[in-house]
Amino acid sequence: MIEIRWHGRGGQGAFTAARLLGDAVVCDDKSALAFPSFGPERRGAPVLAFTRIDDAPIKDRSDVVDCDCAIVLDETLLGAPVKAGLKPGAKVIINTMKPAEVFDFSDCEDCKVITVDATGLALKILGRPITNVPLLGALTAATELTSLDSIYKAIDTQLPEKVRAKNKTLLEETYNTVKEAL
Repeated sequence: MIEIRWHGRGGQGAFTAARLLGDAVVCDDKSALAFPSFGPERRGAPVLAFTRIDDAPIKDRSDVVDCDCAIVLDETLLGAPVKAGLKPGAKVIINTMKPAEVFDFSDCEDCKVITVDATGLALKILGRPITNVPLLGALTAATELTSLDSIYKAIDTQLPEKVRAKNKTLLEETYNTVKEAL
């Protein structure tokens, strides 16, 4: 089973990204479970979202403690909660303008840190700093858990029609940016 933890703030779309990934892998004939975890619902408060992916039906509905990938939608959330429970070889994808080398994940055996300016790309394409779809593109480029085509299908079923085209463009541009950097 592949387990992914999304670290964001209320209103950034962490749960939407988790759900889009889940829908995409279902298009690939896999099982998925996506769900949020948050306290008081307010914009800007730290939130977690989770995606589990497996070839068999998923019955575990508990929070993801040990993860294969941690995605950080807001660099200010970096700290112990992001570093906790990273499996050996985990990927950590951070929305930042800083290079990966400045982040210390030496406590995680064989962790790979990937950085991308998701905010800058979102501002360029959407005109708003919504980083969930670009980080989904970065995850897809770094892990190949699913394909862009499957995520396009998920966008078509989950997002309002008026934002689909721009989000697909943003997804593809972020995917290509990360692929070129790897």
